[in-house]
Amino acid sequence: MEEEINQETVAEPQSKVDETQLRLAARKRRRSSIVVTQKVTKIYGRGVTRVSALKAVSLRVRKGEFIAVLGPSGSGKTTLLNMIGALDRPTAGRVFIDGIETSSVPENRLYQIRRNKLGFIFQTYYLVPTLSALQNVLMPVLPVKGSDRYYRRAERLLKMMGLKGRMHHKPGELSGGEQQRVAIARALILNPGVILADEPTGNLDSKTGAEIIQLMHWLNKKRGKTFIIVTHDRRIADSAERVFYLRDGRLSRIPIEADG
Repeated sequence: MEEEINQETVAEPQSKVDETQLRLAARKRRRSSIVVTQKVTKIYGRGVTRVSALKAVSLRVRKGEFIAVLGPSGSGKTTLLNMIGALDRPTAGRVFIDGIETSSVPENRLYQIRRNKLGFIFQTYYLVPTLSALQNVLMPVLPVKGSDRYYRRAERLLKMMGLKGRMHHKPGELSGGEQQRVAIARALILNPGVILADEPTGNLDSKTGAEIIQLMHWLNKKRGKTFIIVTHDRRIADSAERVFYLRDGRLSRIPIEADG
């Protein structure tokens, strides 16, 4: 009997240790994953107009990764970026950015996450035509104090983008590639950990697109930025660490060469 009691007293703490280790391991995985979606579903409309844009999409992106999401038009790529970027809320499921569950954060606090943790690059640049390149880069920090510090940072970013002599030019005076570089500098002004890019080479010629891809990879390798890119550009997919394919709102892993 005494031996049985001793075995039980040994076994119980071991079980607790195992549970603790599992919890710690799960916590470590969450910390190393800067973006997590858990069974995210997005439904637009009701009844006959009901459209399921995303269907139980689960994705885990580690810090410093460079991933691409491929898929035909209407497959849900932009909707997925909107969910990750806290620009829209999922109908069901959860989204985490750097450990924060954005899907449950009140709207009046959500802008802080978008501003401080995420940078956005768009196909059509979205530059203000009446502002200079430098002023466009500073747009995200207008509500933020310390404008002199950000002004100097904006200048450094534009120099890093190869636009030292174009800072005071307006978008209409810049080429498409230069405008996209301004947009990338704007995405970096608050030094976010994650860059979300929606067809960043879509409006560029082949040569300029290749330069933008090279620039994004440089920011990933040298600056440690995490990139999530939705695209039709095979060159981005071919150079990504991981590639996902989105079709009819469902996300899956595929070999890079399998996507035509």
